[in-house]
Amino acid sequence: MAASSSATTVWEGGLAHGSGVTTPASGAFPATDVSWASRTTRAAGKTSPEELLAAAHAACYCMALSHELGEAGTPPERLEATATVEFVAGEGVTSSQIVVTGSVPGIDQAAFEAAAASAGDGCPISGALQGNVAIGVEATLQSSQP
Repeated sequence: MAASSSATTVWEGGLAHGSGVTTPASGAFPATDVSWASRTTRAAGKTSPEELLAAAHAACYCMALSHELGEAGTPPERLEATATVEFVAGEGVTSSQIVVTGSVPGIDQAAFEAAAASAGDGCPISGALQGNVAIGVEATLQSSQP
């Protein structure tokens, strides 16, 4: 069964000086201000489509890596991923770089890197970006808490 997600943006004004408000249908987060300036200069208190894409990519990636590790019999204690999406005016989104750290009992750095790379290829958001955007993954295994 397919799951649908949606959000609505209301935009007022031209690109350079206009602004909008994006609201997720789920209510999971409050309506969020967006603007051209937030895309190109990081306007305080406003987001951009790329920041929202980065949030989606980081969340999706953690789910994919958690699944990958669980299927291998080494479920993670904790994963933390930061996705950084690069936007170049006139070109669009050019890359999404994921930096992940994890606490995963029973594996070494090489196994963690392999699982991280596989998750980078396998998460659905990565799949939507592949062929259009360079995707990179940097993985660091942390020691597990005793």
